[in-house]
Amino acid sequence: MKILYVYAHPEPKSFNGALKDTALTALKEKRHEVKLSDLYAMNFNPVLNEGDFTERKKPDVFKPFFEAIQASKTGAFAPDIKEEMEKVKWADLLIFQFPIFFTFMPAIMKGWIDRVLAPGFGFNPVTNSAYDTGLFKGKSTMLVTTTGAPKEMYSEGGAHGDLNKHLESITHCIFEYMGMKVLPSHIIYEASSMSKERGAEEIERYRKRIFEL
Repeated sequence: MKILYVYAHPEPKSFNGALKDTALTALKEKRHEVKLSDLYAMNFNPVLNEGDFTERKKPDVFKPFFEAIQASKTGAFAPDIKEEMEKVKWADLLIFQFPIFFTFMPAIMKGWIDRVLAPGFGFNPVTNSAYDTGLFKGKSTMLVTTTGAPKEMYSEGGAHGDLNKHLESITHCIFEYMGMKVLPSHIIYEASSMSKERGAEEIERYRKRIFEL
């Protein structure tokens, strides 16, 4: 299987870094083909702007939605976007790993989605291509995420509410909208305060999850 691992955490020596390294090792042991987009290490630019397009349909007024539709036909995306798009096209499975920031993904990963999974590439609004007929039908995706808060706070009735419901804005409204099959999210709670022993247990639990893919 061809797997694109999109990763967002600013500290390589973090618990998230250990999870990512464990996953990459396990995937290679299972003889999957893997490509990594380590967004902080790449210094990926998350800001959507005029420079995303090497040719403009309407240079006087910037309308990114319509520019992306045009660029998907002409290939006029900036080189950094095109490089990531090629990884997406290549992949059978996309794994997105990140820590929870205010019940959502870090801005750098949201920017990757905004710029890379662009209209015309990730979905086609002209033909109402979405969900069951999305452009990425046949691909699968999975979220891997950590929280600082305990599970009780991110459960139904907890202070923050059910984290899985928060993540539906990503899993359903983005990935399923584009036609992808969404695998159950892998969530690790209290990552900032867990003991070394529990950390090792969580890393092993994730390694087994990766082996089961």
